[in-house]
Amino acid sequence: MTSPVSGPLPGTPADSAAQRPPEPPAHEYNVGLVIGSVATLLLLAALDQTIVSTALPTIVSDLGGLEHLSWVVTAYILASTVAAPLYGKLGDLYGRRMMVFISVGLFLLGSLLCGISQDMVTLIVARAVQGLGGGGLFVLALSVVGDVIPPKERGKIQGMFAAVFSISSMIGPLLGGWIVEQFSWHWIFLVNVPLGILAVLGFAMGFPAHTATHKHKIDWSGAAALSVALASITLFTALGGHSFAWVSVQSAALLALFAASVLAFMAIERRAAEPILPLDLFRGNVFRNTSLLSFLTGAAMLGAITFLPLYLQVARGVTPMMSGLLLAPMTVGIIAATTVAGRYMRKTGRYRILPMSGMALLVVAALLLTQIAVDTSTLVFSGMLVLFGFGLGLCFPVLTTAAQNAVPRRVLGTATAAGVMFRQIGGSIAVALFGALMTARLASSFGGLSVNPEMGPQQLAHLPPEARAAIAGHVVNAIAPIYWIVAGLALLGVLISLLLAEVPLGRNDAPPAPSE
Repeated sequence: MTSPVSGPLPGTPADSAAQRPPEPPAHEYNVGLVIGSVATLLLLAALDQTIVSTALPTIVSDLGGLEHLSWVVTAYILASTVAAPLYGKLGDLYGRRMMVFISVGLFLLGSLLCGISQDMVTLIVARAVQGLGGGGLFVLALSVVGDVIPPKERGKIQGMFAAVFSISSMIGPLLGGWIVEQFSWHWIFLVNVPLGILAVLGFAMGFPAHTATHKHKIDWSGAAALSVALASITLFTALGGHSFAWVSVQSAALLALFAASVLAFMAIERRAAEPILPLDLFRGNVFRNTSLLSFLTGAAMLGAITFLPLYLQVARGVTPMMSGLLLAPMTVGIIAATTVAGRYMRKTGRYRILPMSGMALLVVAALLLTQIAVDTSTLVFSGMLVLFGFGLGLCFPVLTTAAQNAVPRRVLGTATAAGVMFRQIGGSIAVALFGALMTARLASSFGGLSVNPEMGPQQLAHLPPEARAAIAGHVVNAIAPIYWIVAGLALLGVLISLLLAEVPLGRNDAPPAPSE
């Protein structure tokens, strides 16, 4: 197989910092303005994955179309997942600046269309447009860091972006509920427009343009096959167990389509002149193992976070706003750990010990979370979350930084996009499977009766104390086993991190392409 990536393979001993030509000077960038702008854009895109949830009942009462309700969320997740790898490759070919403008333009256009929607179908289409832009922002924000920050300094910024993801998952539902109560659901989307315009203007001023001098042949067939694969697995995880049963013709068809498109993608990439995701990258130790670790950390994070609000609101009986506050210690742990990880990488130029330690801490934290009960004290629960967040914080910035450091600069965006893609797929699969497990255990514990997993404190308040206590106990028993699986995933992560090669953080092995 002819390698589309010249030079030493990523992650091999020859792929060292000492053999790489220096990167171009970064003085042409206004680093503070660039990082602040892309962080704002990233926050907007991340919030739009979660902010809609509390507004859905209001949207349905206004627009109708209850049968299409799940698609308001699914359309955004599907479009952003499919778009992510495309932006990574196109950013490598034509420059990050142009692709940021395109992704922001789509995101703001979708936000505007969402805000002025007068029926459910229009809103769903607008959410898909918004997701096409939002998926690019996830990838491009992390790739831009690789353009403007030296490798040893990237961990701190990547960690800040990881904290943005964590914060958005917690404050999104709270912020959405507040906007609906104070204004209207339309402003959940419309507020993105002025903030997004200001952020992209800041980015334009801080990140100068470069003129492309090479023509490129885009791997459209590979992009199509990859898009079908991502769309089929995303639809399976997002709609399985809700719109159709896990064991059904629809599920089997989506899984078969996923398998066929993956095989087609691999065959296409072996022949493509400029593949959308060069398969030779997976021959490199660092890229291969950081991709696996990204999948596992995505599964662990979303698998853990998604079901804790249910525990807090149903088993503990706290309000939605208070449940968001009680989850804040996880963010504190992430921020503290990313600070430690960033300083360690900056001082030593090494990283291998960080994912080992982070995954080990996740094992311990997940095992502790298996012991949560109705009467678990807030202090003990907060300690568990701090430990879990600290483990995540030691992993997140390392995986992106290590992957970017170990691949040629001309495929930096592609490598970054792969990490985002694997993290999103891991999270989607984990949430779907854990949700199915929890629902099955709830149904079994209630004697096969249907149980609403979205039951909130306002519904519990109308039940007798004995009934509330029984439901709380059933919910705890249904959720706790999830963290045994999370512990197992983290243990697998420890083993994979032992295989991770240590390529000292230095310079990428090729200067930027002229389009950069």
